[in-house]
Amino acid sequence: MLLAIAVMALGAVVLGAALGYAAIKFRVEGDPLVEKIEAILPQTQCGQCGYPGCKPYAEAIAKGEADINLCPPGGMEGVQRLADLLGREVKPLDAEEKPKQVAIIDENTCIGCTLCIQACPVDAIVGAAKQMHTIIAGQCTGCELCLPPCPVECIRMEAITENIDNWKWKYPVVEIKAAAPQKAA
Repeated sequence: MLLAIAVMALGAVVLGAALGYAAIKFRVEGDPLVEKIEAILPQTQCGQCGYPGCKPYAEAIAKGEADINLCPPGGMEGVQRLADLLGREVKPLDAEEKPKQVAIIDENTCIGCTLCIQACPVDAIVGAAKQMHTIIAGQCTGCELCLPPCPVECIRMEAITENIDNWKWKYPVVEIKAAAPQKAA
């Protein structure tokens, strides 16, 4: 019995060491620029930029394959932040800037088809087949991907008004310059 436990423990140590070595030897380093760009993007995973999510868009920006002004949910603030990070010129947003919004389901009209659940990239819709669905407002990114598949059009988008709970500091509108040093008299 003790011999079996010792063999199992030795096998676990050997396999653990092999996995640790493999993790170090075959480590895949991420591109830090892609990570910084992705941190600026709004993480809506909506595809409005022409890419399937924020990470592929960030990779395309880092490679120089995509412009920095393609993200409607990020708005001009996102374009400004990306331009500052990358040292590029600020360009006007390539799409209509929309206010932050959240999806609302008319629960009396919902037939429980689950098409909206399948379309939601962030799993913000809760419900079961042939049952009423609802939106988890804190998870909803306002990407509008749930609107087209709904056969009864029971989903609408509602703008999120700014209040004390969701207010955040806006990116500075004016450039702040350091004062010129004064000459001593």
